[in-house]
Amino acid sequence: MLLNTLLKTKYPLMQGGMAQIATGAFAAAVSNAGALGIIAAGGKSADELREEIKTLRLLTDKPFGVNVMLMAPNIEEIAALLVEEKVPVITTGAGNPASYIEAWKAAGSIVIPVVPSVALAQRMEQYGADAVIAEGTESGGHVGELTTMALVPQVVRAVTIPVIAAGGVASGSQLCAAFALGSIGTQMGTALLVSEECPIHENYKQAVIAARDTGTTVTGRSKGAPVRIIKNKMARTYLQLEKESASQEAFEELALGSLRRAVFDGDLDRGSFMAGQVSGMAKEIEPLSVILDRIMAEYEVERSALPSFGALSRTANTSGDA
Repeated sequence: MLLNTLLKTKYPLMQGGMAQIATGAFAAAVSNAGALGIIAAGGKSADELREEIKTLRLLTDKPFGVNVMLMAPNIEEIAALLVEEKVPVITTGAGNPASYIEAWKAAGSIVIPVVPSVALAQRMEQYGADAVIAEGTESGGHVGELTTMALVPQVVRAVTIPVIAAGGVASGSQLCAAFALGSIGTQMGTALLVSEECPIHENYKQAVIAARDTGTTVTGRSKGAPVRIIKNKMARTYLQLEKESASQEAFEELALGSLRRAVFDGDLDRGSFMAGQVSGMAKEIEPLSVILDRIMAEYEVERSALPSFGALSRTANTSGDA
């Protein structure tokens, strides 16, 4: 089974739940372009989330999802709203969804937690999750330690439910690799930041386009909350504060509101521009449909061009090596 079969989408692709970015309008545009659009519930009241869902349903009749941050102070209200709205797909992060899964599934939702490790994936399966998103450290935003290449196949071997790869996918060849690792599809975020429909500030999009292969860094490791962002003055200052074991007040003064400054103000110095390592592959701003169609077209080309094992064996046998 591929992800598009599970989610009833055109493509085996889903959008990441990008906080303060993934609005109802943006998620609708993603769904209309063939992937699964996701609304980010983080930082929203139940009423605000209801309005985002309403907006989405006015713009598309395609499947969609909501990403829930389980440590949110209003999680009980949000969890109940998802049942009331019968949200087709629920992805979760930052906490334990065990107490909500039964009610969500009873309402008809597909529940897919994001996990950074094998142990967490196994726990999510025990709790009744329908699938898991194994997210590698290449991703933008909050990250774990394992790379996608190392994490995904280990999770695939450890659980019986479907596994979706996330982190480091922005092309057809990378989608091929995700399938080869045993996933049923992939979750993407960074590649969609440079879409015309993405509601971030123009400076944010240009920062992603300008980033090189080494253009991101991870802040917050010493604080137990690692976040991958584009290198800028804010990132360098944060890393310096970590080296100096600065006070919590110093970190809060620097980081408080930094994501909003990136998303809405485009503040290139003080904003936290969350983006993954594939930022270096972004070259221009394009419609979502162009981005997704190209990835799938590249995938078909790359898949058909892959050498067979027999061809590899013959190459090895005639290489002249002893």
